[in-house]
Amino acid sequence: MSDSVQYVTNAEGKKVGVLLDLESYQQLTNLSVDSELLIGLNLDELQALAESYLSPKAQIQLQELLVKNSENDLSHDETETLDRLLAQVDQLNILKTRARYTLNIFQNKQQLA
Repeated sequence: MSDSVQYVTNAEGKKVGVLLDLESYQQLTNLSVDSELLIGLNLDELQALAESYLSPKAQIQLQELLVKNSENDLSHDETETLDRLLAQVDQLNILKTRARYTLNIFQNKQQLA
């Protein structure tokens, strides 16, 4: 893609715009069509998100509640807490997967360039 990029400069030589060939433009604009991509995050942020975990405190609480649940010994409040933590784990896994997916798409785009 580096050969397909041209910069528009002002009278002082400052870059003020970019010209792309049609193929590069279409590749970049097609990224916004995919609602699973996490747009607006840089590669370091995506990597951090892809490798994130539940907080240690929440992980310990989840493990304790799972043990109590296997023994059928959860109170109503504990059941609600367990459900909330499991929902958080599910959402975190979805975000991590989307971050890895976005990283893969961006890395493939860079390899094509």
